[in-house]
Amino acid sequence: MTVENTILICAGGACISSGEQSVKSTLEEEIKKHGLDSVVKIVETGCMGSCNLGPLMVIYPEGVFYQNLKSQDAKEIVEEHLLKGRVVQRLFYKGPTGEIKPRMKEELPFFTKQVKVVTRNLGIIDPSNIDEYIANDGYFALNKILEWSPERLIEEIKKSGLRGRGGAGFPTGLKWEFTRKSKSSEKYVICNADEGDPGAFMDRSVLEGDPHSVLEGMMIAGYAIGAQYGYIYVRAEYPLAIERLKKAMSQAYEYGLLGKRIFNTNFSFDVELRIGAGAFVCGEETALIRSVEGMRGQPVQKPPYPAQKGVWDKPTVINNVETLANLPVIINKGADWFSSIGTEKSRGTKVLALSGKINNAGLIEVPMGTTLREIIFDIGGGIPNGKKFKAVQTGGPSGGCIPDEYLDTTVDYDSLTKLGTIMGSGGMVVMDEDTCMVDVARYFLEFSAEESCGKCTPCREGTKRMLEILHRIVDGEGKLEDIDSLEELAISIKDTALCGLGQTAPNPVLSTLRYFRDEYESHIKEKRCIARSCKAMIAYTIDSEKCVGCGACARACGVNAVIGKIKEVHKINQEACIKCGSCYVACNFDAVKKVDAVDLVED
Repeated sequence: MTVENTILICAGGACISSGEQSVKSTLEEEIKKHGLDSVVKIVETGCMGSCNLGPLMVIYPEGVFYQNLKSQDAKEIVEEHLLKGRVVQRLFYKGPTGEIKPRMKEELPFFTKQVKVVTRNLGIIDPSNIDEYIANDGYFALNKILEWSPERLIEEIKKSGLRGRGGAGFPTGLKWEFTRKSKSSEKYVICNADEGDPGAFMDRSVLEGDPHSVLEGMMIAGYAIGAQYGYIYVRAEYPLAIERLKKAMSQAYEYGLLGKRIFNTNFSFDVELRIGAGAFVCGEETALIRSVEGMRGQPVQKPPYPAQKGVWDKPTVINNVETLANLPVIINKGADWFSSIGTEKSRGTKVLALSGKINNAGLIEVPMGTTLREIIFDIGGGIPNGKKFKAVQTGGPSGGCIPDEYLDTTVDYDSLTKLGTIMGSGGMVVMDEDTCMVDVARYFLEFSAEESCGKCTPCREGTKRMLEILHRIVDGEGKLEDIDSLEELAISIKDTALCGLGQTAPNPVLSTLRYFRDEYESHIKEKRCIARSCKAMIAYTIDSEKCVGCGACARACGVNAVIGKIKEVHKINQEACIKCGSCYVACNFDAVKKVDAVDLVED
């Protein structure tokens, strides 16, 4: 019988953790129970993008989009939608104020403002089925370039304007050209999938949702430089990505798309997985190479560059997941098509991971040159709970914080650099008015200091000294000279650290000092945290006029710091209070207040 309905269920990491397997299991049971298994097809896809709305489902041919599903919802969908043809409106997407939005996925602003190149197959195909990848032009580009000379391929990529999406933005075609010209009988391609930035999940999502696009990209790169072997370096924290990569590789070998004499040509290519232990420094190319070779992941001095002396001391091209996934589309649609997207110096699209204080958190892909305002407010849906936007962190621990006056800045390599931050791999952490920017700088620097490999003194010792200063400031013990010390240390580390991790580690501190110096000064001079976020500078009190004596705050307090009887006004014992905020969250009458500790006067 002909399939009447195809149900796409998001099986990306976020949806799986939200209960996708339970929804799918119930759906299969109900479909079989009603005898629909011959006319309804269920397909598990990769990430659909709306990570905070999972589990997600799209039913075709209508294209109806259901979100925040639970296993019991699957039964209603079968009985109402599939059997009676009545959509289940209560499962439609709802806007920030609760209004029901269009039922079609294609009509939602989150999707309509995106341009999908790298993520073209995510949420559409079954990543574990090579036939579905092939049906969507998979491996056509590889077949096409095997009729070209490597030099022609390199010129096509140079013409496209593709720059490395791993953070540095180096021209991909130029990197390939350097490697091809290096004299050696052996050369290698490495896929850098060691995505370690807090708030970044772009590469992971592509590996989970479209692993064949990465394999095809590696083979295209291998043909260009004259390599016959490649490594995919992926961190062990990505078990789903590893599982799907292994299956994709097995299928590619079975179909003759990996291995010897691909497409009956003289081109052969093999791929091997290397599982990293999760060291952030291994995202730096020389540290990654050492880790691939089985040694401790520590950077080495450059030059020589990997293009001349890489893995096993052989010329090596290192491209990240997103860069490689772009390649099949560039070949199939042409360099001119790709270069028509984006800006003059930043061609194509960029995959971004939106997280933090934002309504629509998830994975998006937009043309280079899209403004921060469009990304955060049009696609991201703005800030939850009516709060004000304060800043966005781009580039992870190596990037910086951008304040609201620069919301109309375009997202491209050069514009972000002018603001003191970087594109990075594509993580964007959005912050609202309740975020303390001094504490944000401390958080990211703490990450960098923890992840330092310890090889060079500026990074190993300098970041720790900066961190000690930041701890003092957020604890209310800072001095004005601490600001000067932070700036001096930051500049020294940037100028003298061995690798990119150390050289960029001070960026969050420098950018917050540049745009939010008043918060540093407030912490030091007035012992106030403007955002009322730092524990050492806040206290919780109860407004006697608003307290109804319900006892919710007392029940939420884990240290019995809230005193009072039911139906009587409660008080907080400041000596016992650990400032966890549980009472503040539990109160439904706005009676619990967060105040500056310096203003607190005991009754």
